[in-house]
Amino acid sequence: MHTIVLNKSMKIVHSSHFIETDKPVWPVSLLDDDSIRAFQAGELTRAYHFFGAHECQVQDQAGFLFTVWAPHASTVAVVGPFNNWNPQTHALFPRLDQSGIWEGFIPELTAGELYKYHIQSVSGQSMLKADPYAFFAEHRPGTASRLHAFHYDWKDKTWMRTRKKHNALDAPWSVYEIHLGSWMRPPSGKTFHSYRELVPLLIPYLKEMGFTHVEFMPVMEHPYDKSWGYQCTGFFAPTSRYGTPEDLMFLIDVLHQEGIGVILDWVPSHFPGDAHGLYLFDGAHTYEYADRRKGFHPDWNSYIFNYQRGEVRSFLISSAHFWLDYYHADGLRVDAVNSIIRLDFSRKAGEWQPNEFGTNENLEAIAFLKSLNTTIYRDFPDVQTIAEEASDWPGITKPVSAGGFGFGMKWMMGWMHDTFRYFKTEHLVRSYDQNLITFSMMYFYDEQFMLPLSHDEVVHGKSPMIYKMRGLEHQKWANLRVLYAYMFMHPGAKLLFMGNEWGQTSEWNEDRELDWHLLQYDAHKGVQRCVRDLLHLYKNYPALYQQQFDPAGFEWIEVNRREDAVLAFRRKGKRRTGDIFVVMNLSDQAFQTSSFTLQGKITWTELLNTNHTDYGGDGNGLNSTLVIDVIDKKKRTCVLKPAIAPLSIAIFG
Repeated sequence: MHTIVLNKSMKIVHSSHFIETDKPVWPVSLLDDDSIRAFQAGELTRAYHFFGAHECQVQDQAGFLFTVWAPHASTVAVVGPFNNWNPQTHALFPRLDQSGIWEGFIPELTAGELYKYHIQSVSGQSMLKADPYAFFAEHRPGTASRLHAFHYDWKDKTWMRTRKKHNALDAPWSVYEIHLGSWMRPPSGKTFHSYRELVPLLIPYLKEMGFTHVEFMPVMEHPYDKSWGYQCTGFFAPTSRYGTPEDLMFLIDVLHQEGIGVILDWVPSHFPGDAHGLYLFDGAHTYEYADRRKGFHPDWNSYIFNYQRGEVRSFLISSAHFWLDYYHADGLRVDAVNSIIRLDFSRKAGEWQPNEFGTNENLEAIAFLKSLNTTIYRDFPDVQTIAEEASDWPGITKPVSAGGFGFGMKWMMGWMHDTFRYFKTEHLVRSYDQNLITFSMMYFYDEQFMLPLSHDEVVHGKSPMIYKMRGLEHQKWANLRVLYAYMFMHPGAKLLFMGNEWGQTSEWNEDRELDWHLLQYDAHKGVQRCVRDLLHLYKNYPALYQQQFDPAGFEWIEVNRREDAVLAFRRKGKRRTGDIFVVMNLSDQAFQTSSFTLQGKITWTELLNTNHTDYGGDGNGLNSTLVIDVIDKKKRTCVLKPAIAPLSIAIFG
């Protein structure tokens, strides 16, 4: 028995292997029988403790221990500059239990070394593969893995101790979605800001604006910039484009110290076919389905994980746990859930094979997602998982115990599409399309929804937000302010993609930074001020979030003035005296004689009006002096008679 002393994130374990110290690779193992059984059953949630390359000490000799799953390999060797990429030098040992796992300790290796696995398949094919469990990767265009030992002293203990209240479903959720490589770029000509360089730029902006969370589009390693990170090859490695793993930890750490939660985009749906990646990892379909009807994404030219294999499920579930564990993420936005659960996703008749019951559900993928959420909420009860799921598939956010998928929230894509359709409608005929605005509340409580205005809506010819709006120039800006106010007053969590908050006038392009120079113009600055004030209003008034997923938190006050395109509703907190009242004039006509009967509160003031001159409005229809007729003081019943400017929203509290 020999003690293996690992870095501080690992436990001390023992190996029953006999170590022949005169060999360049020693047969050492981290895995016991129980861990292997869990790995094969899809139940090993922290496979990163065992697989990959771990700095350790064996018999007073420092080095790295390698563990890789390659069940169709005849030989596996570790290669790199340290052995001139020679596969004959450092061959790993296959376990004798037929698990397909290869292991070995190589002394004298140090952190920072590049490496790959040289794999020869049973059919004689040779491949050079990056480590699926690598913690760090070579900077693109290089594709090797890099040995890494974590050394970081977290200072976010207060956040981690109290984040349950920040990440709860009855807390405010206003998420700023950001692509780190194109939010802002260095003036020096360097391609990207590093994770650390973003700290003094991004965090003050988030705090000033009032966002509660930031969501990073995938930071997992990926070879191709234009994939935005959604074609991932490193499921345990932050991309080296922006620095080291510790640099990303520092960014998240400071965000937490400043009271801002961090959501990471995570992609368990597919992976690219790059030669160094998971595709045909050991010469066979190891990570992907062999049948292309299940294993290939025609839309994305990528490969679909084989959710039937326990080892693949353990890999994916462990990846999710890893980012929550090592990087203190507050949640995962799970990409393309619809593509995971549907066998017929983006396929015509005859291009997909039904399941054993003759239907289109991918049963093993559904079981995987349920297991994913069950284990995450068991091990990290203070985080949220958020599904990007665009269909009406039921039960996405219902508990697994009640037959659901167990996600914390789901993107409300139907709301987004209906809202865009409405705001593209001519003002004169909006009365005919009022259901596009009101319909969301018919199904809102079917799930726990996040309202997304994401990156997907401002690329590929979909136009930036401002040009989705109808009307003359000043009407477009008024409509945009109304859209944002409607979004923040509507029940549910909120998400805005970078640049949306101030009316970027070109589609998002990952090759350049946002057009920050536009903020010198009043229209852009006004929209930014409006969004800032909406963010702080949302965060400061419990009626807007305490019951955001509860029918008790919303009440329509006026839905019958179709011909005027006027709507009014009430948002309710747990204390009725803190209620918020919202009046929307979605037409291009002013109304001075509107009246609304309200109960439970007789003192109201205008908190925000999107037609304010600070926001770029003309200042008409403000309610600095609000007419309130008290009908019954004892029953706290009154009539409000606000002015309502064209294309504006007035918010009262």
